[in-house]
This record gives sequence, structure tokens and C-alpha cells, in this order.
Amino acid sequence: MLPTTDQLREWDVSHVWHPFTPMQEYAQEETPIIVAGDGFEVIDSDGRRYLDGTSSLWCNVHGHRVPELDQALREQIDRIAHSTLLGLANGPSAELAKELVQRVPAGLNHVFYSDDGATAIEAALKMAFQFHCHRGADPTTKNLFVRLGEAYHGDTIGAVSLGGIPAFHRVFGSLLFRTLEVPAPSTYRTPAGMSSEEYLRHCDTELERILSENHERIAGFVIEPLVQGAAGMLVHPPGYLRRVRELTARFGIPLIADEVFVGFGRTGTLFACEQEGVVPDLMCLAKGLTGGYLPLAATLATDEIYAAFLGDRAARRTFFHGHTYTGNQLGCAVALASLRRFDSHRVMENVARNTLILRNWAEQFRKHPHVGDIRQCGIILALELVQDRSQQQRFPASQRIGHHISRAGLKRGIIIRPIDDVVIVMPAPGMPQDDLIRLLDATESAVQDVLQA
Repeated sequence: MLPTTDQLREWDVSHVWHPFTPMQEYAQEETPIIVAGDGFEVIDSDGRRYLDGTSSLWCNVHGHRVPELDQALREQIDRIAHSTLLGLANGPSAELAKELVQRVPAGLNHVFYSDDGATAIEAALKMAFQFHCHRGADPTTKNLFVRLGEAYHGDTIGAVSLGGIPAFHRVFGSLLFRTLEVPAPSTYRTPAGMSSEEYLRHCDTELERILSENHERIAGFVIEPLVQGAAGMLVHPPGYLRRVRELTARFGIPLIADEVFVGFGRTGTLFACEQEGVVPDLMCLAKGLTGGYLPLAATLATDEIYAAFLGDRAARRTFFHGHTYTGNQLGCAVALASLRRFDSHRVMENVARNTLILRNWAEQFRKHPHVGDIRQCGIILALELVQDRSQQQRFPASQRIGHHISRAGLKRGIIIRPIDDVVIVMPAPGMPQDDLIRLLDATESAVQDVLQA
């Protein structure tokens, strides 16, 4: 006999510690308990259906219960679920590595597997640092990483060291390694007395100054290409990523592209770096890699990075890093099926159509008196809601506007998860147009329900 909703809710509140969640308040709300999925909807324990407007935290690609992906898992589990990649190989990991190398920017020829976005970043940090050590750098001085303001790259300690969001990262300050920060080129809110154009010039000047003055000590530059997700979907101006690549190449600094969130079609190209013709030295992938089915991540490296780790055993150039489930066969099998579905179902053509739908809707909704800013890149859309648009004045945090909008969304049959008062619309790349329009209509109604404007 299956547990009732009340039983599940009691066990959930008593025992499950949810991520990024104020648990005392959570316990006082009736949150849906998801037990099934169907297409682009999820279904709770009472049979209510919700359109998945967050892509299951930005990782779902083709929907839920996708026949090809389900079949790939069934076929693989009939063979083997997992064996170690330490000292052994397996078919799905080799096949997926070949497929990834053919799709990412040319030159990223080597694939290191891990479990999620943060572990992919950790691997990249260690690779970059050890790369310099093998080339004769002093590890006590060549140990700085550069990040953007308001950056977010995960929640492990190394990834948090790259973070620039005080609410997430401040408390851990004494545990973190030192980084250098360059200003994030986002122009909705600029320093007092600076126009948008002046601020972007300032960002460029500071970028070049910091790299020029510190390049002998910098081990790597880490960036979310085009869009900073957890910062509220801050969209960089065209050409910024290319400028970062030009400067890091000039000063011999490895560029680490964190495509964990922006990869697999969300920005309008399969990988965000493609839009500016950028080939990073290291690229981190996760989230959409398996279509949102299983935890799997990959850190891809160029020949130059990889070659620094080659040598006989006595040279001790090995990358001593790994995870129990590195290259897990189930994850790799479903990732292969997901990549091939991009081709068979022309997913990127669907992304292009949905990009236009989102853009047209955003232009209409921009007139709303509490919409301060709308930021879009491909099928990534963010509405920043403010109390006073003319002054860019935020709502008091105590009003929890974004949270109340997400609750209103549940009543209208959608799941959205804002970042503070930034409402995020994040359709899966494969979402059909009818579902997207329904998601947008319900989002607009949820905003109206709360703001009554």
C-alpha cells in the first residue's frame, strides 16, 4: 500500500533537509510532493499536475518520461549499472566522450567525468593549478583565480571560493581560498553617477588592469559564459566573452567556462561559448548533460592542458582526483540518448522558435508598472520586479514578493522558483509552443495575483 500524502508530508518535514530552503517556514506550507512526470508536467501525490517552469532546476531538456531516454536506461541496466573507471574502462563513457568532443568547441578533446556542476568546477580548478605546477610555476604564488562579481559556481568549498553572492557565501569566508574579482558587466543597476556605457567601459578597464597586473600569479579565470544564473540571470553584453578570451590568451591564463547552467541549448546555441567563437581551455558541463535524468558532469580539456599531465609513473604528473561514480554507465547511456535526441527532434530549431515567443511576450509584459528589468538570452528569461520602477527601488525583503508569486503559480498549475524578486521563466529546450504559452500566461497571472496591478 502506497503512503498517503499526509504521511509523505510528515516524513518530509520531519526528516528531509531541503536545499536553499528556510526549513521553519517550509514546514508551515503545503508543498506539492511530486510522484510522477508526464511530458513537461510533474504530478503530485494528490494527482494535481503542474507545468515544469523551472526545467527541474534548469536541468530538464526533453521533458519527463522521454521514451528514448527511458529505453536507454532500461537497456543499460540490463547490462550493468556501474563499475569503476579507476583502472578500467566502460563502453558508455568512451562513447559519450567521443560524442561530446564532436559537439563542443573544437580543441576540447579530453573528458574527465564527475557527478555534478560543483565537482566539475573543482576538477577544473585543480587541473588549472596543477597544469602550472607541471610547467614549473611556484605553487605558493601561482594560486589566484579570477571570478566575476556576483558569481556562483556551486556549493563545495572550492566552488564557493569563486562565489560572489553574500547570502550564500559570506558565512564561509574563513574557509575559502583567495580570489580576484572583476566587475560583472550587467547594466540594470550601475554605480552612482555612471551611465550604462560608462560602466561597461569601467568593466573593460578593470578586466584588463586586473589581468595585466596579476597575470604572473593567476592560475585561471572562471566565467559563466553569457549569463550569470544564480545572480538573477545577469546577461553580459555582446563581445564580453570574446574580450575575456582575448585577454586571458594574451596573458597565458587558462579560461574555465562554466557551462553547467547555460549549456545544452538554453542560450540559443548548444553551448554558450559558440556564440562568440570562443574555445576555453577547460569547459564544465552538468545539469542538461543527461537531459535532467541522472547526476553526471564532465570537465573537458584542451590538448595543451592534458599534455601537461603526461609522463611516466615516476614523474608523478598524474591527476590524483576522482569520484566513486566517475563515468557511471547509466548516466553516460542516458546522456548519449539525450544528445542524439537533439538531432532527431531538431531541438535547437524548437529553441529558436521559443526564443521569439519569449521575446514577444517580454516586450508586452515590460509595460507592467512593477517590472523593472527584463533579461533574456535564448530561452532564459528573467523579470526583475521592483516597488518603484523609476527609482529601481526593490520591494522590502520581508514582503517576499518572489516567494508569494511562486506560491500563486502553484495554484495556477505551474512550478516556478524565483531568485528573491527576480521571476525566472526557464522552459526546457524541448518544450512545445503550446506549453510555453500556457506557462507564460500562468506566470503573468501569478504576478498579477500578488501585485494586483
